Amino acid sequence: MKVGNRLTLYIVIGLIAGIIIGSVLNPISDQAWVQWLDQYVFNLVGQIFLSLIFMVVVPVVFISIVLGVVGVGDPKKLGSLGIKTLAFYLATTAIAITLALIIALVLQPGEGQSELLNSSEVEEYRETELEGDTGEAVEQTFDQTIINIIPDNVIDAMATANMLQIIAFAVFIGIGIIAVGDKAKGLIRIFEEANEVIMWIVLAIMKYFAAIGAFGLVATAFVQAGFGAIQQLGMYFVCVLLALFIHLIFVYGAVIQFLGKRSFIWFIKGFLPAMGVAFSTSSSSATLPVSMETAQNNLGVRKSISSFVQPLGATINMDGTAIMQGVATVFIAQLTGIDLTVTQMITVVLIAVVASIGTAGVPGVGLVMLAMVLTAVGLDPAAIGIILGIDRLLDMTRTAVNITGDAAISVVLNEQQVRKEADGNAHQAE
Repeated sequence: MKVGNRLTLYIVIGLIAGIIIGSVLNPISDQAWVQWLDQYVFNLVGQIFLSLIFMVVVPVVFISIVLGVVGVGDPKKLGSLGIKTLAFYLATTAIAITLALIIALVLQPGEGQSELLNSSEVEEYRETELEGDTGEAVEQTFDQTIINIIPDNVIDAMATANMLQIIAFAVFIGIGIIAVGDKAKGLIRIFEEANEVIMWIVLAIMKYFAAIGAFGLVATAFVQAGFGAIQQLGMYFVCVLLALFIHLIFVYGAVIQFLGKRSFIWFIKGFLPAMGVAFSTSSSSATLPVSMETAQNNLGVRKSISSFVQPLGATINMDGTAIMQGVATVFIAQLTGIDLTVTQMITVVLIAVVASIGTAGVPGVGLVMLAMVLTAVGLDPAAIGIILGIDRLLDMTRTAVNITGDAAISVVLNEQQVRKEADGNAHQAE
């Protein structure tokens, strides 16, 4: 069972219907019947779909990584694949945030809007978020992030969906299976059978719930935010979307076209179902089972490549989020009348790239990372409250960009592996 064109069409229809209905109801969202409809229809079906997807995320990641490591076989090849994957991800993230800074500096979204700093949203964010979990996240240092990759309690890592720790444990299990050899054949078969069962569940969720779930999630987002919020922060919204579009078309397009030697139109057409789910869920982790299945079946990426590259990307590849951080940092600096120095902008790039490692792929996590970036360059993180109104809408778009980057890198690495093997076979034939 594959994610086919008909399902893609249904998801797109669900997204469009959600945007239209949510936008129509937004101006009257204070009425009781609209609130009831939003809570007990739109949000209900959306959250059920989201929970169904999250239900299988941990087993999909764990089983896929183990099988991916076993499929690579040689630990040296695995190390080479890991280094290439990490290098690609960090490079595209650095490009993304640099692009965002340039676009924001040119278009100046915060120019002449300093009155926004006096809004109630700023004070509310300062009183709630900065006194809660966000402050703790900002204090997370790079060395702590590296240490936390190794789980001291595997069960807890799985219970809390700590993706980096799950990936690390799965890699160790895979290497152990390779080292044991024939003695672990039965265990490999168990993992393969478990993978078949889990992927069947994923595809069943997609087939029966994806379109209606996407509709519900998008509808409730637009009922609560709507185009009114976009109008207030129009230039900021345009800057983020423009940067996302340019990064998607030109950066990923170049990666697919020149490094992967494939058509970018072919790539987008094949990966569109996963992009639709990402847009509706705003979660790289929730979309992961769908994006892996889509890459393997629609784009022809080998399971051994997809199973390693895409789960890692869902954890450390945050190009869309980096773009939001770059634009938001310049936007908030312009609101406060501060001209960022070259050193500060380099700091923004470095912190955003490093912060992307170990960040959970869940809705809204970009704001936590943004607070870290703003603090590092001396800006008030409470100003994040200004962009809260439209962040849910932008979060949808940047999540779609994030998971598209994961798939693009997996296609490139897969094509490189295929060409390498073909060259090796040709050499042997000679």
